[in-house]
Formats: sequence, C-alpha cells, structure tokens
Amino acid sequence: MKKKNHSVIVTIVKKGKAKKICQVAKDAGAKGGTTLLARGTSIKDFRKVFGISIDEQRAVVLTIVKQELEDKVFEEILDKCELNKPGTGITFIVDLKKVDGIAHLLKEASQND
Repeated sequence: MKKKNHSVIVTIVKKGKAKKICQVAKDAGAKGGTTLLARGTSIKDFRKVFGISIDEQRAVVLTIVKQELEDKVFEEILDKCELNKPGTGITFIVDLKKVDGIAHLLKEASQND
C-alpha cells in the first residue's frame, strides 16, 4: 500500500550534530530518522593538510513525516538546532510522490482514524 501524504525533511549538518536533529524531530512528532554520512564541497570548507585537500564530513538526516506534521518538525529543527545561523547546516522538505516500507507510520495513522 503506497501513501502519498508524506514528506521527507532533509537536514545536512556537520558530523556529530545528527543525533540532536533526530531528537528534536522526534520531540516534534516524527517517529525517527535515517542518518547518512557525506562530504561537503563548499569552497569555504576545503582545507589543505600536507598539500592534500580535506573537506569536512557531513551528516544527512532523512526524516519521513506526514505532511500535516512537516511544518512543525521543520520549524523545530530550524529553531532548536539554530540552522538559521550561517555555517550550521541546511534543511529542506521534499514531497514524496509515493512511499512504502513505513508500516509503523501507516499503522498509527489507521488507529487514529
């Protein structure tokens, strides 16, 4: 069963900050998230050590939420993780056309109906 009323909140922060993002999202109503490690390519972040360019590791947090919760979770992440300050990270929302594999979210939704 594929549902279309979910979004994914994508948050990209410095490595080590993902745990706080996940906790803030959960406190705002999300049921969890997935963290991936990545590398940034911002010009400001490149440094050289012994002539080798080093770029800082990033954490990408993917949080699937019902669309009715997306604004609340998004605003809490912005506020409590201070993503509106320069250099702290970026977050954005992507509407999901279809999603499956979220039985725990769908079960909860059917119990609330």
